[in-house]
Amino acid sequence: MNQNRSSNYDKYPVHQINGFDDHCCTGWECILPCIKSTIDPGTGVIVVECYQGVLMEVLVDALRHIHGFDLIDVSKLYKDPSEIRRMIQPELTDDAIFGKLTSLTIADYFDREKLTEARRQIAKSQDRKLIIVGTGATLVAEHWDILIYADMARWEVQTRMKANQVDNLGVINRDLAFNLQYKHGYFIDWRICDKVKIDLIDQLDFLLDTNDRHQPKMITGDALRGGLAQVAKRPFRLVPFFDPGPWGGQWMKEVCDLDRTTPNYAWCFDCVPEENSLFLNYGDVRIEIPSVDLIFDQPEQVLGQDIYEVLGPEFPIRFDFLDTMDGGNLSLQVHPSVEYIRGQFGMTYTQDESYYLLDADNGAIVYLGLREGVDSDQMITELKEAQETAKHFDAEKFVQTWPVKKHDHVHIPSGTVHCSGKNSMVLEISATPYIFTFKLWDWGRMGLDGKPRPINIEHGKEVIRWDRTTHWTEANLVNTIKEIASGDGWREEKTGLHSSEFIETRRHWFTGTVPHDTEGQLNVLNLVEGREVIVESPTGAFDPYVVHYAETFVVPAAVGAYTIRPHGESEGKECGTVKAYVRPERLRAVGENLWMMPQRKS
Repeated sequence: MNQNRSSNYDKYPVHQINGFDDHCCTGWECILPCIKSTIDPGTGVIVVECYQGVLMEVLVDALRHIHGFDLIDVSKLYKDPSEIRRMIQPELTDDAIFGKLTSLTIADYFDREKLTEARRQIAKSQDRKLIIVGTGATLVAEHWDILIYADMARWEVQTRMKANQVDNLGVINRDLAFNLQYKHGYFIDWRICDKVKIDLIDQLDFLLDTNDRHQPKMITGDALRGGLAQVAKRPFRLVPFFDPGPWGGQWMKEVCDLDRTTPNYAWCFDCVPEENSLFLNYGDVRIEIPSVDLIFDQPEQVLGQDIYEVLGPEFPIRFDFLDTMDGGNLSLQVHPSVEYIRGQFGMTYTQDESYYLLDADNGAIVYLGLREGVDSDQMITELKEAQETAKHFDAEKFVQTWPVKKHDHVHIPSGTVHCSGKNSMVLEISATPYIFTFKLWDWGRMGLDGKPRPINIEHGKEVIRWDRTTHWTEANLVNTIKEIASGDGWREEKTGLHSSEFIETRRHWFTGTVPHDTEGQLNVLNLVEGREVIVESPTGAFDPYVVHYAETFVVPAAVGAYTIRPHGESEGKECGTVKAYVRPERLRAVGENLWMMPQRKS
């Protein structure tokens, strides 16, 4: 067994925040008096803006205990659910997985007559003792005395969807299948809520952490922003999320110390800010927020000016795990070209990616690129026959397989047919439009819900690069590793990705101290070899930060110079990191694509 396969992986990374210990409340019995005490006696408008997924029944019931205040539930001011469904349908579409990123705003959800009347009643109210609560509460109030944001971690929203506890924005659909609720959230609700949050995050008086329905927590807006400013100046980790799947394996159970009774774990989102949480400790109070809050509040500090100017507050790099050890093959799949994803889904860049092999058993393979001489019409015909008749699809007749071993790195530019085979542990490094995977074949298996997983041959056939065959793939995509620098106790290798891709990766092997510099741009790293290393500032700008095997960590652009060296059990042993950053020339290309995008409504 690999020496690294005993766990020191931290599943709950927490970031200690200094200077705000007295800015926290835990439980409604503390939160409600705190809110009321902030309002001048006899007057006040309290606005509680909400993310989709907040348990509104619980929140409204609690707020009614602030005596003497009338409460306005802004969802009562929305258009009729049937009208909202018609409004969103062009962007939601009838596809089981894919929609278009919405151009709607929260203002589009309101019935204009109801909204006008509510504002009139608020304006003429003499005592102004009001609580206005819901998504779009700030639009209704226009002016307020206290602004509270009831926030939600994205994975908790999904957990509530799976439990049929929440509806999508403006409709009643909590009994809908999870994949359809998730799609609605991804393309519509979360885009709308994020637009609101971006506008308000610098104005919040309080943030309400509603992830635990029984034990909510609240911090002041100053504490939130102060904490985020501290995190943005030092290396940090997100809270990983692990999930089973039909092809899942057993490696992460051991290395990441997960529940051994769960049949498998397929995925780990180890650095997907749109999905992961961030834990902030204020004294002994732990606050959980969506990690995108950090990007919304500190975009230039985390991303760097160049990325922020092109993409806005969007984190462009994804690290995640795909575990097929003692499991099965991933689905055979392909990702869209930039032109296709822009035209069909409204995205500005696509999911270029790569597989870095953290581990592999004997006989491990990846499916990558097509064989020489493949007949495209025949392949598509046989894929459709397999999907429609449950006939076996002979993947190896059309798709080239490559043996892989630990520390191999294969590149997967968009348009390249691919999948990881069984008995591999993949660190997937990619750009972040992660939902846009076109499955071509899923080996005839069912999902964990016992239903067939959606297949996307019609999308896939439009983007497959039929010229990416064996000889080209071998020369361009498999282990194109080159040493480019070295120093005292370290060497640096360029490991990818392909020149057409968005992201550059560098691997460092070291027994000594490795100098790094963000050069004003976001860095994302993973410790791919060694028990633990320590990340330090040459100038003491941040406290030393210890990272363990297989942990992904973020170094914000604002950090500048930093070093990494072996630590603890790894002292005197060779360690390895993989670092990813956005290629400046590809970023410029994305910026040029933005000029070709249709203009969205403001």
